[in-house]
Amino acid sequence: MAGSGETISYGELERRTNRLAHLFRQQGLNRLDHYAIYMENNVRYVECCGAGQRAGLYFTPTNSYLGIDELAYILNNSRSKILITSMAKLDVARAAMALAPGVALCLVVDGTGDVSDGGKVLALDAAVAGMPDTPIADEWLGVAMLYSSGTTGQPKGIVRPLPEVTPDVALPLYTFLSDLWHCRDGMIYLSPAPLYHSAPQAAVALAIAAGGTVVIMESFNPEAYLQLVERYRVTHSQLVPTMFSRMLKLPADVRTRYDLSSLEVAIHAAAPCPVPVKEAMIDWWGPIIHEYYGATEGLGFTACDTAEWLAHKGTVGRVMLGDIHILDDEMQPVPRGEPGTIWFTTATPFEYFENADKTNESRSADGTKTTVGDVGFLDDDGFLHLTDRKTFMIISGGVNIYPQECENLLITHPKVIDAAVFGVPNEDLDEEVKAVVQAAPGVAADAELAAELIAFCRAHLAHIKCPRSIDFTEQLPRLPTGKLYKRELRDPYWAGHSSKIA
Repeated sequence: MAGSGETISYGELERRTNRLAHLFRQQGLNRLDHYAIYMENNVRYVECCGAGQRAGLYFTPTNSYLGIDELAYILNNSRSKILITSMAKLDVARAAMALAPGVALCLVVDGTGDVSDGGKVLALDAAVAGMPDTPIADEWLGVAMLYSSGTTGQPKGIVRPLPEVTPDVALPLYTFLSDLWHCRDGMIYLSPAPLYHSAPQAAVALAIAAGGTVVIMESFNPEAYLQLVERYRVTHSQLVPTMFSRMLKLPADVRTRYDLSSLEVAIHAAAPCPVPVKEAMIDWWGPIIHEYYGATEGLGFTACDTAEWLAHKGTVGRVMLGDIHILDDEMQPVPRGEPGTIWFTTATPFEYFENADKTNESRSADGTKTTVGDVGFLDDDGFLHLTDRKTFMIISGGVNIYPQECENLLITHPKVIDAAVFGVPNEDLDEEVKAVVQAAPGVAADAELAAELIAFCRAHLAHIKCPRSIDFTEQLPRLPTGKLYKRELRDPYWAGHSSKIA
């Protein structure tokens, strides 16, 4: 761990994951059952995932900033039988469990003894005490079931079919990612992002599987990141563009203070990187920067190295996994250079957990193609460029935010008649959440109301989902059908930008 310096050896990780896997079996969790993880980055996170990976389970790392109702929804929807949390998150975890009757046990990674609730909430170490530290008899491959929200705002579990194979047999998607991310024996991987995100969670697991050392930051700090690269002679890392921006804003003497020569591979994704930012990073770090584009669903991937990006500035790469199609609203191909919705002939099978409607919505009528609703075009050399997000998804600091959830909440406030939420430019975060509100008759649409509505949102949603600012309008542009014409509201904020992505 970057902050505490606490280290877990491969041998200790083996023993810890075995003990937890035995506990899962004792608690009745068998192959294809589910459990959830809700906590900040800490030294126990890897073993809490690893035990599921060797017990044939689906495990769901959840956003550590979720509120009670948000966490309870995922616990219920995922059919999780066990929740793993920390003392810092225990109050929210307890309240969510009260709304999730299927969760029979809560394990607290840094708790001591029987934490409370008649044995339903236990310290992890106490719960596994006496469990064998050798493998369970029936080891099977397990995998994360992560959640990805949709335009309705309801999170959806992304479930992959799990073959009956032992844990040392990787799914094809993860073999592909290991190659794409240049994992190798002896690598030293620095993870600066929350482990509940799909890419950091996968990257840490793949680095360990490759025989590497992983250094996990409790939270990102730009100078601390540079210090860690020098201290541990880091070879590999994966970041988001916001992290690039914050490191570039450090004083020049700070940026040049640390020896970064050990870096071999710096990967970025999660949000498109502004061209000037990436140019500055290449000037600073050299031709080691790789980019990829893909959804958590794994329906397809594009990627490019530094040389390819410099020849096609602004690209997110060319297709590496799945056949790509740029189609219009009638599902017809558009000419090269013209934007359309991005579809992939599905590269890896997935479904939205127990949600056939959402699964079908993501697929073409013949079931052969899938999309997450992004808009882009292919240049003459087949490199993909993103231009918009059809779903108006917001990417702030590399985190996906779906506005419908916040809109639905704002509508419930007695002083609000109508509301729209979307992303607007933010130099540091790429985008920030903006709300435009139609106030109720007789209500003053002023700064005091804006502050009240932001506080209202923060009381019910994770802060990152909430608007940083609110503007007011007399009437939102809705069609007679009731559909909100959000683009008319959003476009003025993006005036002067070459695309709707910062």
